[in-house]
Amino acid sequence: MDDEYGDIQGFHDILVSSEAVEKAASAPAKKRPEPAPRVQQPKPQALPARRGPSSILVSPRQKGNPILHHIRLTPWEYADIPADYLVGTTSCALFLSLKYHRLHPEYIYTRIKALGGKFRLRILLTMVDIPNHEDSLKELSKTCLVNNLTIILCWSAPEAAHYLELFKSSEHAQPTAIKSKQAQSYKDSLVEFVTAPRSINKSDAASLMSTFGTLRDAVNAPPEQISAVPGWGERKVKQWTNAVQEDFRTEKVPVPLAKLCDGKQPQPDQGEADGDEDEAALEAMKEAEGQKESSDGVTRDVSGSSPPFSTFGTFDLRSFRSS
Repeated sequence: MDDEYGDIQGFHDILVSSEAVEKAASAPAKKRPEPAPRVQQPKPQALPARRGPSSILVSPRQKGNPILHHIRLTPWEYADIPADYLVGTTSCALFLSLKYHRLHPEYIYTRIKALGGKFRLRILLTMVDIPNHEDSLKELSKTCLVNNLTIILCWSAPEAAHYLELFKSSEHAQPTAIKSKQAQSYKDSLVEFVTAPRSINKSDAASLMSTFGTLRDAVNAPPEQISAVPGWGERKVKQWTNAVQEDFRTEKVPVPLAKLCDGKQPQPDQGEADGDEDEAALEAMKEAEGQKESSDGVTRDVSGSSPPFSTFGTFDLRSFRSS
């Protein structure tokens, strides 16, 4: 080896480096470290609404109450609850008879205190079973306002049971259930306007619009043209014309004076009657003075005393009465 290539300085080092390069080329390439995956935060999910029992929970205190015999549309069962009736997860009811409240006025305050702040809707179902109930209801109304209760009055056991069934059936009802539907388009608003008078339905509104084309023409049309609309009779035409032609404000009809006096003739003014009496009295006095006038011009009465009327002037009874 040395004879063929001679003594080359550093040949051994070159050979070693070339072998290292070949090994590095033949060796598999090292994979780059992959970046760590991003941590994804869990998305919050809406939990299902907490639902209470499907039956009305009744406290054992209410055993023997005639209300329980009339709860038929909704099942009920006894349970250990602080209220008398549990009609929802956050709704309860206390039952109170006014007859019992008059004998034990401290009972309801103890029951309200035991409720605490556990329920959002707290009902005081009050049975009105006494004749003179005004003072008791006034006291209970004030108590409910102070303690955040809703007082509901009932006059019979079936009525009280109906209230409990109604609250239980409306436990999961949405507020939109009692909200009126609003018109979403111009056509719906137009139909709602035309059907405002009674006996005019949606098909009548469609016939009216197809005949006249616009609401202005339908409002300004005379009754003869409206009666030609299919399905519009005399009654509908009259109601429609009255609705679109009458004034918004009704004028007050003057009440006759005889009606105000209940059929009696109106009496003259008291001041006028008094004036007539005064004038008649003055005329009588003047006639008496003329008959009793003496030769010297002084007016005297039968007894011979001289009255001051002719001497000091005429006496006015009106001024005397007013003073």
